[in-house]
Amino acid sequence: MDLPPDGTTVEDLAAYDAAVGTLGCQLVSEADYGVVEFQAGLTRAQAIAITEQRLARDEAVRLADGGVRLTSGSCAA
Repeated sequence: MDLPPDGTTVEDLAAYDAAVGTLGCQLVSEADYGVVEFQAGLTRAQAIAITEQRLARDEAVRLADGGVRLTSGSCAA
């Protein structure tokens, strides 16, 4: 089971993944985080916590430009 980071729910994880998917599965800029926060109903701290969890679980990778690309779920290559 995909346990969410503290302060988030399983529903938040699904909403985050769906929101990131609308951005081509990448978070590159502050504006991208804003879109995810708005679409998923998350705070910045929640979005960052989920991003960090995805990275720790190898469900996302860091991009050369400093962004992050999801590699799991609907964003799997």
